[in-house]
Amino acid sequence: MIHELSGSDIHEYAVRKLNASVDLEMQGYRMQNELAWDILLKAGSEQRGLTSVSRELAESVHHNTLRGHLNKRFTEHEIWLQEAEQNKGLADSLPQSLWGKSVEIAVDFHDEPSYSRNGLVQTYTCRSKAQAGTTHFWRVASAYVMHKGLRFTVGLVYVLPEYSTSMVLQRLVQLIQQHRVVIKRLYLDKGFCQTDIIRYLQTQGLSAIIACPIRGKHGGTRALCRGRRSYNTHYTFGDGTLAHITCLRTMPRGKNGKRRLKWLLFVCIGLTWPPKKVKQRYRRRFGIETSYRLARRWRVHTTSSNPALRFFLYGLTFWIVNLWILFKWKFVRHPYSRKIDPFVLPLPRFAALLRRAIEALRGFHDIIPVFLDPFVLKL
Repeated sequence: MIHELSGSDIHEYAVRKLNASVDLEMQGYRMQNELAWDILLKAGSEQRGLTSVSRELAESVHHNTLRGHLNKRFTEHEIWLQEAEQNKGLADSLPQSLWGKSVEIAVDFHDEPSYSRNGLVQTYTCRSKAQAGTTHFWRVASAYVMHKGLRFTVGLVYVLPEYSTSMVLQRLVQLIQQHRVVIKRLYLDKGFCQTDIIRYLQTQGLSAIIACPIRGKHGGTRALCRGRRSYNTHYTFGDGTLAHITCLRTMPRGKNGKRRLKWLLFVCIGLTWPPKKVKQRYRRRFGIETSYRLARRWRVHTTSSNPALRFFLYGLTFWIVNLWILFKWKFVRHPYSRKIDPFVLPLPRFAALLRRAIEALRGFHDIIPVFLDPFVLKL
């Protein structure tokens, strides 16, 4: 039997889930939590700011009123409590089929450029190589489930400049375990190829594949890039850390269409796979880049100098994407083949349904004040 899922159903469920995890503490005679969530959801679905959305909705408040409430609710002194609340929301959006399940997880950093010269802002942004016209970035680290077509974010960490990569990874592992998800294997990029991280994973008995950068002119890991075929070997890093290395010999096509020799190195922890299998499995890690691209399509634009609010709006994008994937998993999956039809509820349609439900509930202004009589247009 075919049922129907309406935009109002999606809206009611989303607001209820968001309210259950984060209390915005807005229960005045004009401002309520539900209204604040509606403005945030509409702004994210249209990739707009709070000002334009507040002016457009008929049942709304002034954008400065909303912004004042948000700045009062989210302060930098309680940023860690805020991170815990958002991780609770991510955990609540996971399907029960993942509880206790051993799954593969990808971990990566995600940066958003910051152009503020405010001293407070720069204490919460990380410096990196120049990109998009700046060297300061709001940074988060996320853990991403890869299991039977599922692509859920299971953990989120606000990264500050004083945080080491090892500290961030340990925090994410703790969050994953708290969410009743069992780590089958971790997939990490070159930024995580550090000896302290390798030792930590070996000590914890966690299986992982880490992309290894090629360093040195003749020695170092470049010395492993020899031979006529791929192979597995052991390598001792400069500080004495011993690791199992998979050396993969590939011949990709260059920009001119001609094939060229390229070596790929991977640190394999708790694995003895052949090189070809390591490459095939590691390719699945790039799904985390898709999650970042989707999150950018649900971003609330803001120029706020409040670090806590910036991180909250940043984490909200991953939260909403999780809810979208949960809706697909619950309602779009075929009852017999258990496959998800990708054309029934794509993210743009999910955003449109949610946006129309908010406009139907709150109303919207389709008339604007002008200085010229519109009758002139009919002449």
